[in-house]
Amino acid sequence: MTSTARSRKPVDLRQEDDEALLLAYQVEQDREIFGELVRRYERELFVYLRRFLGDPGLAEDTFQATFLAVHLRRDQFEAGRRFRPWLYAIATNKAIDCQRQNKKFRIPSLDAPISDAHSSPATAEGSWLIDRGSAPLEVVESKEVSERLGEVLNELPAPMQRLIHLAFFQSLKYSEISAILGVPVGTVKSRVHTAMNLLSEAWHRKYPSDSHLLIRPRARQAE
Repeated sequence: MTSTARSRKPVDLRQEDDEALLLAYQVEQDREIFGELVRRYERELFVYLRRFLGDPGLAEDTFQATFLAVHLRRDQFEAGRRFRPWLYAIATNKAIDCQRQNKKFRIPSLDAPISDAHSSPATAEGSWLIDRGSAPLEVVESKEVSERLGEVLNELPAPMQRLIHLAFFQSLKYSEISAILGVPVGTVKSRVHTAMNLLSEAWHRKYPSDSHLLIRPRARQAE
């Protein structure tokens, strides 16, 4: 599908996929088309940025900057690419820029609802966050434990933090993270495993008496 093929505005925007909408927007530059893309990602992406930055105000500013960049870079998006990883790559870079400009950013908040799961490290590796003897990947319900986890996560190197946010809290597929970071899928798997080991070790060092609350991730079973 090319931008020429999408030269006319879709009749029902809700029936079009993300990629078709952006290709149509390249030609039409119709605010309604752009608004539909924003609507689809406003909650999911804001939650990601709030966790990443730990501040709702910074998250909102970065969200706006991300979609401004989508508008400005619309012609760089090519047919055959996936929109979601492209969007997350922009958002992640904008969040990193925001951190550099606001060096005293807050500890990430981990108590926001987790987005709908796709095939991802989160759904495949199960409940590594809070062990309550129930189903895999439980939402962190204890505010105290959530705050502790945020503190521990903040102690990890920034690249490890980004991997955990993308893989577990956003439930992105390995292939999507690969596209976002520009590294092979095998490298993503290895780095996610390393990041989870570092998080587990940091938790056990900081809260040895509460080691039972955090369990090590199980081996991934699917792509």
